[in-house]
Amino acid sequence: MKNIDSNSISNSTDEQQFPLSTMRHSAAHVLAQAVLKLHPQADLAIGPDIENGFYYDILVDPPMREEDLPKIEKIMKELVKNKQKFEHYTLPSVSALEKLIENNQKFKHEMATELIKNGESVISFYRNVPKNNQKVLFDDMCAGPHVNHTGQIGHFKLTGISGAYWRGDSKNQQLQRIYGVLFKTKEELTSYLYMMEEAKKRDHRKLGTELELYTTSEKIGSGLILWLPRGFIIKDSLETWAKETEDQQGYQRVTTPMITKEDLFYTSEHLPHYNEHMFPPMPLDNENYYLKPMNCPFHHTIFGIRPRSYRELPLRLAEYGTCHRFEDSGALFGLMRVRAMSMNDAHIYCSKEQAVDEFVAVMKLHEYYYKALGITDYYMELALRNPENTKYHGDESMWKEAEDLTRKAMEVSGIEYRVEHDGAAFYGPKVDFQIKSSIGREFTASTCQLDLFMPEKFDLKYIDSDGNTKRPVCIHRSPLGTHERFVGFLIEHFAGAFPLWLAPEQIRIIPVGEAFHDYAVTLHGKFNESGFRVQLDETGETLGKKIRNAEKMKIPYMIVVGEKEKESGKVNVRNYFTGEQKELEVPEFISTLKKEVETKEIQRIKKADR
Repeated sequence: MKNIDSNSISNSTDEQQFPLSTMRHSAAHVLAQAVLKLHPQADLAIGPDIENGFYYDILVDPPMREEDLPKIEKIMKELVKNKQKFEHYTLPSVSALEKLIENNQKFKHEMATELIKNGESVISFYRNVPKNNQKVLFDDMCAGPHVNHTGQIGHFKLTGISGAYWRGDSKNQQLQRIYGVLFKTKEELTSYLYMMEEAKKRDHRKLGTELELYTTSEKIGSGLILWLPRGFIIKDSLETWAKETEDQQGYQRVTTPMITKEDLFYTSEHLPHYNEHMFPPMPLDNENYYLKPMNCPFHHTIFGIRPRSYRELPLRLAEYGTCHRFEDSGALFGLMRVRAMSMNDAHIYCSKEQAVDEFVAVMKLHEYYYKALGITDYYMELALRNPENTKYHGDESMWKEAEDLTRKAMEVSGIEYRVEHDGAAFYGPKVDFQIKSSIGREFTASTCQLDLFMPEKFDLKYIDSDGNTKRPVCIHRSPLGTHERFVGFLIEHFAGAFPLWLAPEQIRIIPVGEAFHDYAVTLHGKFNESGFRVQLDETGETLGKKIRNAEKMKIPYMIVVGEKEKESGKVNVRNYFTGEQKELEVPEFISTLKKEVETKEIQRIKKADR
């Protein structure tokens, strides 16, 4: 969501200030004027401001092409230089319709007709006039607002052209949508364009293919990920790390089935309140079964298999369980939005007295993971209940207590958080961890919840120290989210150049020629025995091609083996991140590698444009 309140600017000669949204909308107006200079018969549709810029939907015959954008942008800059004034006026409904028919603007005519049917007696227009007011240069039906003159629209760049159906309906006529970005300063525009170029290079879908990490197949289905051997290493390394960390913190591992009878989800109230995100039921043995969309009802069932004592609390049940959720095909996006996911899931059952400390520990676990991965830009978003929304279940006192406990835990944690007064889960408040990659793209990494509702629904109990029966609090948590989304984030965060401990291939040995193959094989054996992921390049490519191939796969270390290395018994090591080349003793290099893995060191790329 845009926050236009913080984006007012002052970049005009008269120091007039305008919201950034107004500047972007005015730029769309100038874009339309520029297109009409090239294509006088063009039919204008809509031209709103959007996040980071603007667009205009236009019907043009013959259609415009990408190579037309520089010409359009040049005309826009001339219009900016001329400082044409934006003048607002209105017309009675009948006159407005006549004007739009006369100007052959059928899309604007359709919109005006609807406004009139909805009770509008006058229609709003803006026209551009030169300083001397002698001639109208451009006229457009528009509600505004606009800047005072074209010289105040800021710094912009046209970025692309695509197809767009009128009103987003594929049954309607297809238009062309011209996109642009706009910022208040040239420096901000330059920075944004650089980030967009970086985003293209770092796109996890592009790198996922180039680095052979994962794939999908229409034969299997949309949103269903096939992890390739190299990608599996990354997700398996993350899972191993999480399991080791959770073992140290007293978590116990469980495994639960992929399907269940529908009654389980009626108890949890996911049916019918979550059923639009669940796959259709499977009729078996005269009953309906569902693929599980989440692990929590299964873990609640495990807690409830026998009477529990306060001495067992907190009970922390963890599972990297695979869940299936139905996502609309239009919403699927690489690894970020899928239909099958493996989740770093756990549920903590504790007393109310333990709840704040347990929730803080969960927050600190997030911090630990993020710090180790070099993720520094993140915050928490606390989603509370909107009492006027009927989706929320449970009584008022339960909600108040759950929200109070969650707020207290978040304040104790000391981590920055924001409050959203809606968006909670139907059974309790939730905390989303929002993280940003190194190119500024924001993701919801995980969701945590302090839940008083489900223990009641599943009739969970424990006996306290006085022999009284009480209900536990349940904390839902998944610090590393799902394998799919988190690995997708890390691909973009590291630009595919993973730190040594996560790298699918840590070392590649490249013999200069066949005479050095035996020594290369000996080295391969030593590194393999030391526990490193190492490959020997035995292709018939030239040395230069072998080196380029290793660079392309972003392998942390290359070892080039030639006459000198064979005679000395040393290794010639090239560091992908720094570009440095060193000659080292084999034991010394192995010791360095082990330390780098153990400390999960993150090296930053120093060489330009990797």
